[in-house]
Amino acid sequence: QVQLVESGGGLVQPGGSLRLSCAASGRIFSIDAMGWFRQAPGKQRELVAVITSGGSTNYADSVKGRFTISRDNAKNTVRLQMNSLKPEDTAVYYCNAGVRVVSVRVDEYWGQGTQVTVSS
Repeated sequence: QVQLVESGGGLVQPGGSLRLSCAASGRIFSIDAMGWFRQAPGKQRELVAVITSGGSTNYADSVKGRFTISRDNAKNTVRLQMNSLKPEDTAVYYCNAGVRVVSVRVDEYWGQGTQVTVSS
């Protein structure tokens, strides 16, 4: 079984920074794309940032220039550095990964979510 465990959420003032981390563990052959999604109250879950195994990245327009996604393939971890945080960034943030337990099949896994609150 594969697990994704997030850490690093919390309360921060507007303009502040937080770093989220996610570690994948279990029976893993390899991991394709890893990403972060978020869901604010009353809204649909949305993509924040994604990174491929080769290091290519893509960001939501709302976070470009403020957030940076990175990963360590050897450790099966992905991080999200969030700077210049705004109240509208408040949400539960979820880690997502396309994991190959065997080489020919990719399954999607989600973390349990971590709360990020931006407020003065």
